Amino acid sequence: MMHIKYYTRPNCSLCTEGLVTLQLVQEDRNFTVEIINIEKDEALHEKYMLMIPVVEKDSDIIQYGALDYVTLMEALGE
Repeated sequence: MMHIKYYTRPNCSLCTEGLVTLQLVQEDRNFTVEIINIEKDEALHEKYMLMIPVVEKDSDIIQYGALDYVTLMEALGE
């Protein structure tokens, strides 16, 4: 099964919206989501603080910022 990392942080409205979009894609694609709070890791915070939310698959960034269903569906296609 495919595994996706979702980088986020608390009180981020764009992250909340992005997670809803990712969950909609998850209804049509088979994958697990690991939600990672960047505020718990200084290196991740520095790397992603201006990009969140970030969707990563196999160490590659699929999309970040304002997430959209079509881009995620294509990137996570089986």
